[in-house]
Amino acid sequence: MSDSNPVRLSDGFQSLFPAGVVATEMRVPGDVALLLPEEAACLGRAVAKRRQEFAAGRQCARRALQEFGVVDFPLRVGADREPLWPRGFVGSITHTAGICAAVVASRERFRGLGVDAEIVGVVGAELWPSICVAAETDWLASLPQPERAPAVTLIFAAKEAFYKAQFPLARERLHFHDIDIDVPVWST
Repeated sequence: MSDSNPVRLSDGFQSLFPAGVVATEMRVPGDVALLLPEEAACLGRAVAKRRQEFAAGRQCARRALQEFGVVDFPLRVGADREPLWPRGFVGSITHTAGICAAVVASRERFRGLGVDAEIVGVVGAELWPSICVAAETDWLASLPQPERAPAVTLIFAAKEAFYKAQFPLARERLHFHDIDIDVPVWST
């Protein structure tokens, strides 16, 4: 692997998962030219920003798979836009402004994985009713004002990550109100 490759093993994302999960990240736009032909075929008429996000996700995922000896596997897109991992593996991809990450593990050890990253402050109070169940909204309202943005970001990201982990198993579309996040300990 070239030293110029922007994808790195990620201590930060790795710390969120148990042993056996490989986490990678990159903090620059993905290079569409590095997509495998089968991956590029999944892009359709996507705009440039979406193409870069998609490429970044595939670059991160392929780097994580390399840790398991899987090289040049084309990570296609399923019927519900989910990544199609190689037989025997599970994984998840996330991207937001300035960062992309992927987590991968053996299906023998894990049934599913979910990861999500969000920018604190993007989920404004006007979105709380569409994202949060009543108990979550009450908890957010009980926090001091400066802690609410990080807390709602945590709720949003946790729900997204859970969805990504469960969908390949259950093939069920969940909505934000189908999931209740309980944060037993909170500190910013």
